[in-house]
Amino acid sequence: MEAAAIRLRDVTKAFGRFTAVAGIDLEMSDGEFFSMLGPSGSGKTTVLRLIAGFETPTAGAVELAGRDVTRLAPFERDVHTVFQDYALFPHMTVEQNIAYSLKIRRVPRPERLRRAGEALEQVRLTGYGKRRPAQLSGGQRQRVALARALVGRPKVLLLDEPLGALDLKLREQMQTELKQIQRDVGITFVFVTHDQEEALTLSDRIAVFHRGRVEQVGTPAQIYERPANTFVAGFVGTSNLLTGEAAERVVGASGTYSIRPEKIRVLDGAAAGDDPEHTTAAGTVADVLYLGDVTRFVVDLDAGGRLTALQQNLETSSEDVAAYRGARVGLRWRRRHTVRIPDPG
Repeated sequence: MEAAAIRLRDVTKAFGRFTAVAGIDLEMSDGEFFSMLGPSGSGKTTVLRLIAGFETPTAGAVELAGRDVTRLAPFERDVHTVFQDYALFPHMTVEQNIAYSLKIRRVPRPERLRRAGEALEQVRLTGYGKRRPAQLSGGQRQRVALARALVGRPKVLLLDEPLGALDLKLREQMQTELKQIQRDVGITFVFVTHDQEEALTLSDRIAVFHRGRVEQVGTPAQIYERPANTFVAGFVGTSNLLTGEAAERVVGASGTYSIRPEKIRVLDGAAAGDDPEHTTAAGTVADVLYLGDVTRFVVDLDAGGRLTALQQNLETSSEDVAAYRGARVGLRWRRRHTVRIPDPG
């Protein structure tokens, strides 16, 4: 059986009395795009630094391709890290930046230039080798940082919120390009982000972090459609939670239930009765927000509790939806989209 590209065994990292990472176990496969998602202070960047060798675990072990590297220095590990600030040398050309690590390793100049050219081709920047970082856009500088990481042919590439400094449109463009680059080079990418949409877009699998622990590991669809607990349901995307008496009256059973807003249809007037495939609930629109492509309805239920629904604006405008505020509506969704959240513990 082939060893995992990365394996963390009961890894803990404490800084004095503060425990940043609390006994986590994770495996990342060879060639996988694996994202570590969580809010600030959840431990995801600390885990990345433990894999890179910039930090040493307080307890536990870090393995790369079956080899224990827990006590090895960063340069002794077959990994490379790309940071948010790019960390390019401004006085060097793009080509020199990319080839710098090869120069340090005394790779002959013709080989350095050849490999730098290959790396530029991989990130679609052929012909940019003689420019300096100041002559590039933010997205181009990010791709140079990727090329510099790839030129050493690491088995694992670690990316610490590398798109965080880009504006929204460029960020979305780079997401597409980054995923394509990962497919082309075929190595393991470990990506740290606090952006849920970014993680869902890019990843083969996601680990959701909270307070130094991993709450859930799964594919984007598993994380989004079947959250393991209320934290995951609330953090990854927007989720409605029904619990207590409201859950019993709407769902017909006790417990905590999640319904994603885009699964709910908003109906004019009172809701029709339930049928074998659908659940319905009546309520009053407390707020309505026009977001361009969709409208968000916040509805106070007669049964108690509150649900948010998203409706595509196929023919409506901001003037049309404003009239819904305070209106009586019915909500309708498929029963299979009501997801029971496991009880804690």
